[in-house]
Amino acid sequence: MKPLTIQAPAALAAVLLMAAAGQAQEAEETTGIPVTDQLVIDTCVRCHAVDDDGMMTRVSYMRKTPEGWQQSIRRMVTLNEVELEPEIARDIVRYLSDHHGIAPEELRPARFEVERRLIDWSYEASHEGDEDVDRVCSSCHSMGRVVTQRRTREEWDLLMATHRGYYPLSDTQGFRRFGPPAPDATDTRHPMDKAVAELSGKFPLTTAEWSSWSATMRPPRLAGTWALKGHDPGRGPIYGTVEITEDADAANFTTRVRYGYARTGEQVEREGRAIVYTGYQWRGRSFVGGDEDTSLREVMMVERGWNEINGRWFAGAYDEFGPDVTLLRADGPVVLGLHPVALRSGDSGTVTVHGVNLPTGLGAADLDLGPGVEVVSVTRSDSEVVAAQVTASGDAAAGARDVFLAGRPVPGQLTVYETVDRILVTPEAGMSRLGGGAFPKGYAQFEATAYSNGPDGEPETDDDLDLGFVDVEWSMEEYSAVFDDDDIGYVGTLGADGLFDPALDGPNPDRQGLRNNVGDVWTVATWRGPDGEEVRGRAHLIVTVPLYMRWEPWRVQMVPGVPRRTSDTGSER
Repeated sequence: MKPLTIQAPAALAAVLLMAAAGQAQEAEETTGIPVTDQLVIDTCVRCHAVDDDGMMTRVSYMRKTPEGWQQSIRRMVTLNEVELEPEIARDIVRYLSDHHGIAPEELRPARFEVERRLIDWSYEASHEGDEDVDRVCSSCHSMGRVVTQRRTREEWDLLMATHRGYYPLSDTQGFRRFGPPAPDATDTRHPMDKAVAELSGKFPLTTAEWSSWSATMRPPRLAGTWALKGHDPGRGPIYGTVEITEDADAANFTTRVRYGYARTGEQVEREGRAIVYTGYQWRGRSFVGGDEDTSLREVMMVERGWNEINGRWFAGAYDEFGPDVTLLRADGPVVLGLHPVALRSGDSGTVTVHGVNLPTGLGAADLDLGPGVEVVSVTRSDSEVVAAQVTASGDAAAGARDVFLAGRPVPGQLTVYETVDRILVTPEAGMSRLGGGAFPKGYAQFEATAYSNGPDGEPETDDDLDLGFVDVEWSMEEYSAVFDDDDIGYVGTLGADGLFDPALDGPNPDRQGLRNNVGDVWTVATWRGPDGEEVRGRAHLIVTVPLYMRWEPWRVQMVPGVPRRTSDTGSER
């Protein structure tokens, strides 16, 4: 083990000493979590003192996700010049995540943060939060980073002090109120003081959820075969299996993954490794043939009962690629879903039911697709697929049918429809980032879903029929915001698969004013029916500059020719 060295900036040291004094005054009233691991104590005690009760300054008074603890360690290494072997760092993250982690119920509302989802999320709406508090934190980073932590009031105060010490401009960016309060102001506190009061009340160290979970927490028993179902944006539904093998350490696993795309039949095989932190937080990485370029990071939750694991697998410079997945324990037959999910009245086609350990040799009588849909013949019946040639009668009532295979319900429904009336493009508001020069590109994937208006004949009402993922022709149109808007000629290109490829970052000498290739456009999906009908849908795409400041010290390597990041939690195995 290399020696640890710390050189804290003088400004930070002064601020922390002042804040620590307040923490010491409340020490007798504060309940913390003792640190009992000797490796953590030996490694961290040079900066974080341990008292007779095992309470370690700062560390005992906060709880975080594995990503949160990993970020703390990397901050120590990057900003305080701590020298630490990767193996030791991993063991420390493991211990702190298990003993100073957060409960499933605490994480669930903010899963988007660890699953790296680019979504429109509101702290004010989801946690009844104060918009001023939101502004204080999200000026520099996602509010999800905040709500995935739990701290004592004194520790929230110290966190604010740390920000002010490392980033003095945070005061002018929203931490402090400069000048007198407004004459009609009912709350004259500084924004950072309001934030400390709210966050310590909503996200305290001691909660009923953590007390309950920490009492029952143990390494989950996950070895065996799992059925996989998911959706890969732009490519559609996936079905397959995951073989999980438990290592000598009960929370470490190896995986063999095999799945296929229902729309194309493409098959994929992956191998990987994973760790489960805090008894439920799956963190892993898998590859095709060991090729680093095929790496997918896996962030999932093991549900109580150990019969379901769900989350997201992702890759990309901005974590923009990858499927949503659900794993179901496959001790017996598991029916996963069907494809396609819609059939036009009067049409014939092939409907496929996907699963694991399905009964074999099934016939037409074993597949029930509901009134008005005849199963003509079964063309394939094995343990993973039952494919049938089916016909929807011309007078079949429009609507969704429950589907049964050998008496077992099939997740989802088969919808019979008459016309495609609407195309919904998702995401309805997408964002892409220029790149390829000094910074990597941030791509945007779009896909189209068809809808029928349903019995009332009105669009976007409760009885609309979801017809599922459909193939369309993709194009772009100008989103006219000013006269002579020319963004469409500079922002990038939209592929035939709905993947937007942004243009080069940096000033463009061919563009008026030497501007960047930023702008906004419409992404347009055009569906063409068998009778020549045409239905269009569109979504708004904003193409902006790279994310220059990520507030994550390890991402400073994001330049061409240098690895995008150092290894993430669980990926070093």
